[in-house]
Amino acid sequence: MFDIKNHRTFLKRTKYDALRTEDLFVGSKITVYARQLHLVDYGDQYTSRKLGSRKERTLGVIKPSSDVKLGKLIDKIYSSGLVITKAKMTNITRELLQYLTCGPAVALEILGDEAVSAWKKLIESSDSNRARNEARVRALYGIDGIGNSAHGSECAAAAARELEIFFPSPGRGPSNTAKCTDCTLCIIKPHAIVEGLAGKIMSAIEERGFNFTALQMFYVERTNADEFFEVYKGVVAEYNEMVMELCSGPCLALEFQGNEIQKSFRECCGPADPEIARHLRPRSLRALFGKNKVQNAVHCTDLPEDGVLEVQYFFKILDN
Repeated sequence: MFDIKNHRTFLKRTKYDALRTEDLFVGSKITVYARQLHLVDYGDQYTSRKLGSRKERTLGVIKPSSDVKLGKLIDKIYSSGLVITKAKMTNITRELLQYLTCGPAVALEILGDEAVSAWKKLIESSDSNRARNEARVRALYGIDGIGNSAHGSECAAAAARELEIFFPSPGRGPSNTAKCTDCTLCIIKPHAIVEGLAGKIMSAIEERGFNFTALQMFYVERTNADEFFEVYKGVVAEYNEMVMELCSGPCLALEFQGNEIQKSFRECCGPADPEIARHLRPRSLRALFGKNKVQNAVHCTDLPEDGVLEVQYFFKILDN
């Protein structure tokens, strides 16, 4: 690998355990030896055939419903072998897409082998009443043929067209649903996303009575990660490792609202060290899903006065 800017070889062929084949797709951002890389194309036709021949992107929309358990839906996507590469909670209007009811819905870009048909298979049939006996998304959470909890693109061409509505390139697409008042921020860290734990973590959050008011997937640049964690610089010994973890892959930012929400959600997350959390708060998120003080599954707002600032940093500054 050649560094064009510095005119020197950056990396020779070597084994890198932190990288998986599943991470190598066009549009992905990966970190190799502290250097963030953006994958823009395949190097040759052979690589394209081996890694990209069956890869498809499709749109998945989780429709507005008070009955939908979002964490379980996300977990089903990962457990089926598909990967979420983009996500945003946005307010859907009839003018935007007539097949969706008004209200906040979660739009997903889903990547995988034959993703269009795989996602359609996961959510079929379109009528929830006919799918009650199947272990499908609509069977589990749908209401009827209209309120059937999920939408999937009909074909690859439709997927490309619909993805451009929600995730245009370039551009922002529909605005997110962040309220930025009486709020706190949760970030599901990249290692947890890569390990397919996002759905399980979200389910655990929902089971504890927290409701998502905003949700969006981000690929954080090194400079932004450094800026976001600046308050910990010189205070936490793991500061550099925390920065590298946040920009090592996709993360999922979540907003919650409520009275003293920062305190209650911080208690839900537990101590920063998962080993301590497993002794003091064994049902906390970090106790259940964390590995160490850096890869501890989630970041949460520490101080009440920082809740609005952290939410705004992701959902206003980074989203722009």
